[in-house]
This record gives sequence, C-alpha cells and structure tokens, in this order.
Amino acid sequence: MNKLDFAGRNAIVTGGAQGIGLAIVQRLLDSGARVRIWDRDHQLLARTLGALGKSASGDAIDVTDAESVVRGARSALDAFGRIDVLVNNAGIAGPSMPVVDYPVDEWRRVIDIDLTGPFLCCRAVVPHMTKAGYGRIVNIASVAGKEGNPNAAAYGAAKGGLITFTKSLGKELAQTGVLVNCVTPAAAQTAILEQVTPEFAKFMLSKIPMGRFVKVEEIAALACWLASADCSFTTAGVFDISGGRATY
Repeated sequence: MNKLDFAGRNAIVTGGAQGIGLAIVQRLLDSGARVRIWDRDHQLLARTLGALGKSASGDAIDVTDAESVVRGARSALDAFGRIDVLVNNAGIAGPSMPVVDYPVDEWRRVIDIDLTGPFLCCRAVVPHMTKAGYGRIVNIASVAGKEGNPNAAAYGAAKGGLITFTKSLGKELAQTGVLVNCVTPAAAQTAILEQVTPEFAKFMLSKIPMGRFVKVEEIAALACWLASADCSFTTAGVFDISGGRATY
C-alpha cells in the first residue's frame, strides 16, 4: 500500500464499520489520520472500534436524522478540534423489483439514506471546513447513478442525485479550500450486494469487462487520494472505478 500523508488530519467516515467504509477507515488510519466512524449499528460499531485501536473512535449516527448528524459533528469537533475530511459512504441497495411494484416506503428509505444522508452530513460539516479554509469531501456514489440498472430505480436515482449534488456543492465551495468529489464504483462484494437477488448480482458482474467485482481496498485507494492534500485542483469531479464498465 502506498501511504498518503494524513498526519494531523481528522476524518469522518459514514457507514464506516464494514465494507467499503471500513476499507477507507483502515487506509486513512494507516496513513496517519485520526478517524471518527459514524454508523447506525451501534453493536457493529463497537466491535469494529475494538478491533481498530485507539486512533479510531465513533458515534452511533443515523445519517437520515438531521439532529443526529449535528450531534455527531459536535462530537467529532469536541474530540478532534477540527474536521478535515468527510467521506459520505453510508448507503443501502434497496429491493430489486420493477418500478411499478416498488414499495413507496422502500423508495423513500433508499433516497433518505443514499442521497438525503450525504446532504445532511455536508450541511453539518461544511461550515466548520470553510471556517478553517480547508476540507475534503468524498461521496461514494455508484456507476448505477450514471447508467441506471433495471429493477433498481431507487438506488440509481439516489446515486445519480448524489453525483449531481457533488457537482453542485463542489462548484459552490470551489474558492473556499473545501473540495468535493465523488467515486462511482462498479459492484463490490460487500453487505450491500447481499441485499439484492443472486440473479441481479450475476447481471451486475456481467456488465464489468474485467470480469470481477471491484475490491473494497481499490475503492479506498481512490477515495483516500481524493481526501488528501495531494488532491488540490480537482473539485466537482466524478471518478469511475468500474473495471471498464463506464468509459465516459
């Protein structure tokens, strides 16, 4: 692993207790950062923190609850003094079914977690970053947000919205020292893949020219570069990591 310089930097990673989020947390820690994990599963969070050691801490935060997010931001500031990095990773796939059969409550749940959650987190953290004159925000979107997948309209709509949100916020903050970018991975073998049917997982794999799922460590490598000071002239950007699936 090529280490990045995160010495003295403080990061928040949502949904960081497992999967892609945990891989990002681990790479940040290995590169010298202090990391605050936000995860709504307090038992999983406790187990993960116990395994990571003293440079990681966390709060049980529901990213769909504005008051919970504000509480988490205050807790991180109390612990660190400043927030340099925010990685919006928390997300769900939702059910695999046609639009005409899609439950309204499930649609709202996917949009709330995958799109409204990053909005609330940015809304709570950005003022502290702009005051400090430095910040890196990385949103974990999906190639589905660019191409769409049949029987997964809510997920694609949420991730497509997150891509556009990234572009809008990045342009808003372009002269503040706070940079905002997003990553659009192909499918990875994480807990979110377990939320879809085996047939849908096979379909997603068939779309990847490399013929394999992306590794969480590969996503973490890209996300952490975007979260670093080395990323200095890139904002409102969309970065594919799709094994050849997305080429635009």
